[in-house]
Amino acid sequence: MSEEKENLRVNEDLCIGCGACQSFAPEYFDASEGVAKVIKDYDQEDRESIENAIDSCPAQAISLEQ
Repeated sequence: MSEEKENLRVNEDLCIGCGACQSFAPEYFDASEGVAKVIKDYDQEDRESIENAIDSCPAQAISLEQ
Protein backbone atom coordinates (compact mmCIF):
# COMPACT_ATOMS: atom_id res chain seq x y z
CA MET A 1 0.00 0.00 0.00
CA SER A 2 1.44 3.36 -1.00
CA GLU A 3 1.24 6.34 1.27
CA GLU A 4 -0.16 9.55 -0.23
CA LYS A 5 2.32 12.39 -0.15
CA GLU A 6 1.21 15.52 1.67
CA ASN A 7 2.00 18.85 0.05
CA LEU A 8 2.69 22.01 1.98
CA ARG A 9 0.81 25.01 0.60
CA VAL A 10 0.54 28.72 1.28
CA ASN A 11 -2.60 30.49 0.07
CA GLU A 12 -1.03 33.68 -1.22
CA ASP A 13 -4.41 35.42 -1.30
CA LEU A 14 -4.71 34.99 2.48
CA CYS A 15 -1.05 35.43 3.47
CA ILE A 16 -0.20 38.73 5.14
CA GLY A 17 3.57 38.18 5.02
CA CYS A 18 4.10 38.36 8.78
CA GLY A 19 6.88 35.74 8.73
CA ALA A 20 5.59 33.65 11.62
CA CYS A 21 5.85 30.50 9.51
CA GLN A 22 9.45 31.31 8.65
CA SER A 23 10.33 31.71 12.32
CA PHE A 24 9.00 28.21 13.12
CA ALA A 25 10.18 26.41 9.98
CA PRO A 26 12.80 28.50 8.16
CA GLU A 27 13.90 25.56 6.06
CA TYR A 28 10.37 25.42 4.55
CA PHE A 29 9.24 29.04 4.25
CA ASP A 30 10.58 32.33 2.93
CA ALA A 31 8.54 35.44 3.69
CA SER A 32 11.17 38.02 2.72
CA GLU A 33 9.18 39.36 -0.25
CA GLY A 34 5.98 40.19 1.64
CA VAL A 35 4.22 36.88 0.95
CA ALA A 36 5.31 33.50 2.30
CA LYS A 37 6.52 30.90 -0.19
CA VAL A 38 7.19 27.22 0.35
CA ILE A 39 10.85 26.61 -0.50
CA LYS A 40 11.20 22.90 0.33
CA ASP A 41 9.07 19.79 -0.18
CA TYR A 42 7.36 18.61 2.98
CA ASP A 43 9.10 15.85 4.92
CA GLN A 44 7.06 13.89 7.49
CA GLU A 45 10.01 13.95 9.91
CA ASP A 46 9.54 17.71 10.29
CA ARG A 47 5.84 17.48 11.13
CA GLU A 48 6.16 19.21 14.51
CA SER A 49 7.80 22.35 13.09
CA ILE A 50 5.29 22.43 10.22
CA GLU A 51 2.34 22.09 12.61
CA ASN A 52 3.79 24.94 14.70
CA ALA A 53 4.08 27.08 11.56
CA ILE A 54 0.48 26.27 10.57
CA ASP A 55 -0.78 27.06 14.08
CA SER A 56 1.19 30.32 14.21
CA CYS A 57 -0.27 31.73 10.98
CA PRO A 58 -2.70 34.52 11.94
CA ALA A 59 -4.23 34.45 8.44
CA GLN A 60 -4.65 30.65 8.41
CA ALA A 61 -2.95 30.63 5.02
CA ILE A 62 -0.87 27.45 5.44
CA SER A 63 -2.12 23.93 4.90
CA LEU A 64 -0.99 20.36 4.32
CA GLU A 65 -2.94 18.81 1.47
CA GLN A 66 -3.01 15.33 -0.01
